Amino acid sequence: MNSKNIELVNQYFAHFNNHDWEKMAEMYTETAEFKDPSLGKGIVTQTREQTVQKYSELNEVFPDLNDNVIQIYPSGEKHVIVEFVSSGTAPDGSEFKLPICTIFTIENGKITKDFTYYDNFEE
Repeated sequence: MNSKNIELVNQYFAHFNNHDWEKMAEMYTETAEFKDPSLGKGIVTQTREQTVQKYSELNEVFPDLNDNVIQIYPSGEKHVIVEFVSSGTAPDGSEFKLPICTIFTIENGKITKDFTYYDNFEE
């Protein structure tokens, strides 16, 4: 099971780095649970369409949006923890590099939960 989940996560990041938001969103269940500072506090339910919209808008601001996977940690039958660095360049030339950790819950070949952690304090 772990190898299938790792394959799925690798495919997820391939879709992300190709900016193929539709294919990436298809990897989630129709509605999935997210924990992400950009969506507010606590757990938020998002549809695939909302996921496509979120990343399409982010991609408009950062056309070279990219996630560099540092390490993948399989955990049990349903979870994969991924450590990665997200980066991009805004039109004004300002760049960001953000270390992120995401815990994916995978059931029946689909992502049901995406709990993402990063430092969202302004420097």
